[in-house]
Amino acid sequence: MSVAEDIAQEWRLRLQRDHPNQNADVLDSLIEWLIGEDKQRYEDLEASDLGIARRAIDYRYRILQQRYWDVSPERAYRQLIKRLSSLFLIRNKVGTWIALSRDRQRSVVDVIQEIIQEMLQSDRNLAQQLGWIASCTESPRLRNLLTLATIEEYCLRPIRNQPLIVYRFVNYLRRIQKGGMTQVPSSEKIRLISEEISGDNPDSTLSLLDFEAVSVYEEQQNLTEQQIARERVKTQFMNYLADTLDETAVDWLELYLKGYSQEAIAKRLGLPTRQVYRLREKVSYHAIKVFTLKEQPDLVFGWLKTSLKHHNFGLTPAEWEAFWQQRTDAERRLLTACKQLDSLEKAARQLNYKSTKQVQTLWAQLYLDAQAIRSQGDD
Repeated sequence: MSVAEDIAQEWRLRLQRDHPNQNADVLDSLIEWLIGEDKQRYEDLEASDLGIARRAIDYRYRILQQRYWDVSPERAYRQLIKRLSSLFLIRNKVGTWIALSRDRQRSVVDVIQEIIQEMLQSDRNLAQQLGWIASCTESPRLRNLLTLATIEEYCLRPIRNQPLIVYRFVNYLRRIQKGGMTQVPSSEKIRLISEEISGDNPDSTLSLLDFEAVSVYEEQQNLTEQQIARERVKTQFMNYLADTLDETAVDWLELYLKGYSQEAIAKRLGLPTRQVYRLREKVSYHAIKVFTLKEQPDLVFGWLKTSLKHHNFGLTPAEWEAFWQQRTDAERRLLTACKQLDSLEKAARQLNYKSTKQVQTLWAQLYLDAQAIRSQGDD
């Protein structure tokens, strides 16, 4: 049984206890919503990360249960707005802005509603989640409740110790104030407003010019998944080295990934420096010729700092120039394509090779040639 199936079974039992009168279709829809669209990600999580994921599912369920389950959509919507507008941090910021603005007829609730509407229209991550909800159930009523619970959970996600909705408020300010100050009533004094809004902690402020925070958050999910994938491939590669070479190769890789030079590694392992250099070449050889072609080249060579795209196979500028001059036109075209594209399969299609295996063989030989030049420079 997969991890996602195991989690689904646990939640099916819990939902049957909490909602004994609900039919199986409703419970299945809830389970799909709670687990999420990408079930494969649970398979790749370490034990600690899986524990966090389980707590996140429980947190989402408690939001649904406490405020939205078994109430009318109209009341559920009012409870969402009440919940978000009652947050001291966002209420304080919005209230301060209204007090300093020329349009003082608006309330905090009005502004919160406008921010949510703007998010529904332009937030890609939220749109993806709402699309998943639509595929989980065909019931309009259940779909509405799941949507409101999702919006609350999404708005309260912490970014730099601030709820996401605070940054959405910053975006809202930026949009409505693009024109700047165009008219100042003669009967009013000009107020000088700081670009920073103070929060609950007087030592902490939020800059209204810090518009990159949300972009950072939107990229955080992908970066986290990439890091999990890197750790998984790293573990597999180390297991491979232990089985194929020995534990010394594993120790070398651990030290190398921590940034130790070959000389420092030699001292720590109690080996001659030449032997450590030979060990490095063995690890590189197995990485390129055997293990990496089955897994993810960019990940492995990113650790070894010998990737083509980012490190020019680990060569210095002078070594890369010499390496480039020794290549044929066909090899140069392949190197250029591999730098621009994210897979050998795409490079093979772009260059009209008959098979990806043909490109893999040529690329592997190019890598080994580059490492030979690198080794000469180390001697």
